Amino acid sequence: MPIQGPKTHAYFERAMNVIPYGVNSNFRWWGVEDTLVISKAQGAHVWDMDGNKYIDYRLAFGPIILGHSYPRVVEAVQKAITNGTLFAWTTPHEVELAERICRMTGVDMVRLTNTGTEATMHALRIARAYTKREKLIKFEGNYHGMHDYVLFSTASSDPAQMGPRSKPVNVQVSRGIPKDINQYVINLPYNDFELLEETISRQGEEIAAVIVEPTMGNTAGILPRPGWLEKIRELCDQYGIVMIMDEVKTGFRLANGGAQAYFGVKGDLATYAKSLGNGFPVAAIGGKREVMMTVKPGEFSHGGTYIGNVPGSAAAIATLDILENEPIIATIYERGQRLMDGIDAILTRADVPHKMTGLPPMFGYILGTWHDPSDFRSYMEGDEPLYERIVVEMIKRGAVTETDGREPWFMCYSHDDAVVDETLTIFEDAVKAATV
Repeated sequence: MPIQGPKTHAYFERAMNVIPYGVNSNFRWWGVEDTLVISKAQGAHVWDMDGNKYIDYRLAFGPIILGHSYPRVVEAVQKAITNGTLFAWTTPHEVELAERICRMTGVDMVRLTNTGTEATMHALRIARAYTKREKLIKFEGNYHGMHDYVLFSTASSDPAQMGPRSKPVNVQVSRGIPKDINQYVINLPYNDFELLEETISRQGEEIAAVIVEPTMGNTAGILPRPGWLEKIRELCDQYGIVMIMDEVKTGFRLANGGAQAYFGVKGDLATYAKSLGNGFPVAAIGGKREVMMTVKPGEFSHGGTYIGNVPGSAAAIATLDILENEPIIATIYERGQRLMDGIDAILTRADVPHKMTGLPPMFGYILGTWHDPSDFRSYMEGDEPLYERIVVEMIKRGAVTETDGREPWFMCYSHDDAVVDETLTIFEDAVKAATV
């Protein structure tokens, strides 16, 4: 049974006539009859073109931390843009935003960008310029945006193509990437201390950066094992490598200071986007003063016409002000934990082998096993077809998350107790329907 209603389907047919496959990001493609067209959103809910209302746990892949169309953020943007939106000069909004990011995260300096992809792309360039080296280490199943250097062995990859665990093979996840880029990228399994140390001890003098998601934001929120981030920090210090904490998903979500504050480990650079603007396009690179000052005009290329635009900057200032002065993250943890516990109990009662993963603001679960997955390969051993059946049954009943379990469930402040209760009822009915 297709997810689309008649009006949604008609609109999506119009989209396919003028937009390749009807979407402006391939991650939004669910098929000709199942890709939704959303007409509006408010709080914890979205509505499609047929007026069907859904509790939203996709939250635009994570940016919505307060709730859709959050009034104070919308009002701040409306007020700010009456004086213009873009000037090709520094604005007071950019200064205030950078000050707030520094204060909340502990980074020394900030450069703004528009998207997470831009942030990680420029962070890698900074690392290369700073170290005068070219290679990078990333981890299987980690996703760092859409630029060529990081589109190897992401969460979209087939584990069967990755080679033996002890000798990983880079899996290119898109056509159109120059084949020689492969030589600059080293992929390793997440949470593998021994292989990381062995690789860096052998190639450390060639490596500019280790870029890491502090939790696996594209593999069900899998957590770092105790000491994992600390080991990366130690090896980077030992070999003069720039440690990049990719906080595009975890920043201003796991804590006001992001994953660096939560885990107590700081990178030399950190990238932010998603929750920074509660849905408005704004992102940032932050880090140590010495490393950030590599972006010297005339020697280093960093720019973008829309960087620091007033709508995005104003939205981020308003969002961070709310996060800094109200118990937003603490409330999300409390409600998210209740949702996680409820899902765990429902699956246990249904005798479905499973393991919960991640943290309450951004969590997932693996089906078909009672063992904790520690990396991408072990997560992909789970029962994905059952996961998808459960999600489809949830959508029929009015709650939507990603059909692919690699994408976590995202919580926002607008997911109140009543919404959590309704979700658990929907989830239990969906599990019953999917396991008959």
